[in-house]
Order: sequence, then structure tokens, then C-alpha cells
Amino acid sequence: MKKIGAPAMGLRLAGVACAGDRAGLADEPVSGPPSADALIARSMPPELLVGYGFRGWISGLKTGDVGCWEQVWRLYSSLLGPRRAEFAVANLAQWAKSVSAANRGSLNVRPLDACGFCRDECLAISMIAASQHNTCPAMRACAFALIDSSHVEDVLHHAGTYAILMRSFDQVVPPSWIVNANAYVDPAADRPH
Repeated sequence: MKKIGAPAMGLRLAGVACAGDRAGLADEPVSGPPSADALIARSMPPELLVGYGFRGWISGLKTGDVGCWEQVWRLYSSLLGPRRAEFAVANLAQWAKSVSAANRGSLNVRPLDACGFCRDECLAISMIAASQHNTCPAMRACAFALIDSSHVEDVLHHAGTYAILMRSFDQVVPPSWIVNANAYVDPAADRPH
């Protein structure tokens, strides 16, 4: 599974970076705050925005800590602007809630300040990439592997809505993030219980 040496979501906005990070916001000139266009132009890659958004939202659902959701809002608002962030975060929240509700096991996400992505985060990013690149079988397989259940329709609906919205904001996850999810599916999951 792919791991990426990427900045942690809270650290990114503070200008601190993990190994392998692209130029951070801390490199902006001191003459004043960067414009919205400069922030978007220097934004993190779409796969990081999707992955950190998923991580933060699932963390908030698991812990009940609204601070997790506030970090997601700050990240999206800083990189997309408040108006776009409002739509993106609303759709992200619906997708994350549908994943959490349909999940048979325990969703795993890394701590908010961690670099790289775990298995479930990679499957989530892959699901959005598959949707954005119209590879429905891969999207379904990722959903099935992520929630460990055959009840994927609601998850697919919300993932598709979020993926289309992110595409409309030019936040397209590269197809290289589409994984062979079949390697991560429990064969017992589709047997009747």
C-alpha cells in the first residue's frame, strides 16, 4: 500500500513540513498574507486534501472531538477559500458519516499530526480517485474493502458526490492512487451470517 511522506494537516498550515513535502506556506513573503489565488496555486496535492479530510472527519466521529472537524475546516478553507470549503466539507462529512455508519469493523485512521496514510485512509483516497477517473469497479471494490460489508450503495453515492465536487474545484486525485482493493477484502465478508 502506498505511503506518502506528507505534512500533517495541522502542521501544514503552520508552515512546518514532514520529509518530502513540497514548498510550504511558510515560504510566502513576509509582505502580507498570501492571496486566495496564491494559496490555491500552492496548495497541497488533492490526494492529501482528501486523505487529511477523511482522517480528520473520521477522528471526530470516533472521538466526539469537534476540534478534529475544526482542523479540517481550517485546512479546506485555507486551501479552497471559505465558500468552496463550505460545500467541500459538507460533502466530505456526508461521505465520512456514510462510511462510518456502514462499517462492520473499526475504521482506522492515523493521528491528525501523523505523516503518511494507513490502509483505510489509502482505500478512502483510492475510492475518490476511482470515482473521479470513472473506474466504477475499483470504486466499489475500495468501498467494499473499507467498510467490510456488501452494503456499499450509500457510501458510493456520497463518495461520488464528494468526488465530483472536488473535481469541479480542480482537486483531482491522480489515477496512481487507485489500488487493487481486492487484495484487502475479507472473503468471509460477503457470506451470509
